[in-house]
Parts: sequence; C-alpha cells; structure tokens
Amino acid sequence: MSTFTVNPKIEESWKHILINEFKADYFADLKAFLLAEKEKYTIYPPGDKIFAAFNHTPFDEVKLVIIGQDPYHGRGQANGLCFSVSEGIRKPPSLINIFKEIKDDLAYEIPESGNLERWAKQGVLLINATLTVRANSAGSHQNKGWEQFTDAVIKTLSEQKSDLIFLLWGNFAIAKKEMIDATKHHILTAAHPSPFSAQRGFFGCRHFSKINEILRQLNKGEINWKIE
Repeated sequence: MSTFTVNPKIEESWKHILINEFKADYFADLKAFLLAEKEKYTIYPPGDKIFAAFNHTPFDEVKLVIIGQDPYHGRGQANGLCFSVSEGIRKPPSLINIFKEIKDDLAYEIPESGNLERWAKQGVLLINATLTVRANSAGSHQNKGWEQFTDAVIKTLSEQKSDLIFLLWGNFAIAKKEMIDATKHHILTAAHPSPFSAQRGFFGCRHFSKINEILRQLNKGEINWKIE
C-alpha cells in the first residue's frame, strides 16, 4: 500500500494563501473521507506528493496554469502534477500527444521521461481538479471536496495576480474560464490531448510557442519545454 497521510506538507506561500480553505468544514469532511479510504484502499499519489504542484511552484513564481481533471490511477503513475508521471513509468497516451504537439510546434524530440517537474520548477502550475484517486478506480475521489479546494486556488490566482496564462484543454478545463478574469489574464483553450479528442483541435494548437510569445511580450522568462 502506498504511503499516505491526510496532513501532507504544502509550500509556505500556498499554506498562507489557502489557510481559510484548510480550516473550512468541507476540508475537514474531505480529510475524514480520505482517512476512511486509506483504511480500505491504496490511494494515489503518495501522501508526500498530493501537493507536489504547489511545492514545486510557489505562489509568487506562477506564470502559467495547466488544469487537469484527475490523477492517474495506475500503480506508480501519479506524482502530483497533472499529465505527468514519475521517472521510469510508461507515458500515458495524453502525455504522448502533448509531446507530439511540442515536437510539431518547437521541433523538440519526444523525451523518454514523462516527468514534468522541470516545467513546474519554471513557474508552470500543473494542477488537477481532484488531487487524489483510489487505485485502479478513475474518478473515485471526485465530488468529495477537492474541486472546491482547487476552484479556490484558481479564483485566488485570478484575483491576486495578473498576466497569468491559463491553459485549458478539453471541456472540463474550459468550464473553469468563468473563474478567471479575462481582462487581466491570458486564456488559451483547445481540445483535450486524449486520443479521443486530440485530432479535434489539440494537434496544431501551437500553445507552447504561443505561451512563450506571451511571456516575451510580458518580459517574463520563457518556458524551456524540453524535458531532457
């Protein structure tokens, strides 16, 4: 069984920003749910990686937000960053399609590794709407409180920062647009990179070069999309 705790550490700037969420009744209910789940099932990602997106990308360093839906539910896959997998783990189809688009957009070869920590350390907040999942049971921790927490993250970023880039792939992520102030942020949308939808508007979106063009215009450091 994977190591798991309902009190994982989160980076100090985020802890301060989100303190009211951690004190809220819904979060206490979420922790109780996770404790009960832990007694019966293996939970992903491991407890020390639940808040990995926040720990790799402090609040003041966020330049870009990529919103996923659920952690991967296979053994060893989830590492707390949306679309990312741990070292040595086979890349899932959506991640392969992301790398294919980068290759077409920027001519970077598809890497062996699917670990996106290098992006996160450059200011890319890779956040799933739901931060945990039961092993081998997709969507099993949806509607238990995580979405309220991550919606608060999106709203807080929108309210307290300016000139962020929000990357919304697929209908689920695009629905988050209503939480983002489009008058002071940059929103890029496309189909989801899943094999079921990538041909309907993800391939050819050129989001990776577009992001760096926006960052250049803002005099912010560009993202190096190379993993290796």
